Amino acid sequence: MKKVTEVAAELALPFIEAAGCTLWDVEYVREGGTWFLRVYIDCPGGVNVDQCEAVSRPLSDALDEADPIEGSYVLEVSSAGIDRPLKKPEHFAAFLGSAVEVRLYRPQEGRKEFHGLLTRYENGDVTLGFSDGAERTFGKKEIALVRLDVVF
Repeated sequence: MKKVTEVAAELALPFIEAAGCTLWDVEYVREGGTWFLRVYIDCPGGVNVDQCEAVSRPLSDALDEADPIEGSYVLEVSSAGIDRPLKKPEHFAAFLGSAVEVRLYRPQEGRKEFHGLLTRYENGDVTLGFSDGAERTFGKKEIALVRLDVVF
């Protein structure tokens, strides 16, 4: 049996492509007693409200028809965001050389957050390059989150 996120991604893809966007990620999470189905989209030049609506309305109807989720939930369609999390190998490949933030489950050297340039991604391990020329690799099991680092 397919996961809710897989079914939602399959249903959403035609509407996302029709809006001129790409699928970034799908999450199905419980927050404060409410279930949320979140569909994150991306588009060259950014995502606008009209594109989110162009995906949300027909996707809502398709989800109602397919009925892959028991109980109630809130559907959200939004941009992946400027500080988007990197989760899939293709996300890391697209942003090699970009500034990222790595958050760890447990502190190393007294901290849980490291900021640097994404220099390598291999089997879940992430290597950052730092301004002093040093590099550091964080193991997949140590990493809680990797996301783009917004530098102004």
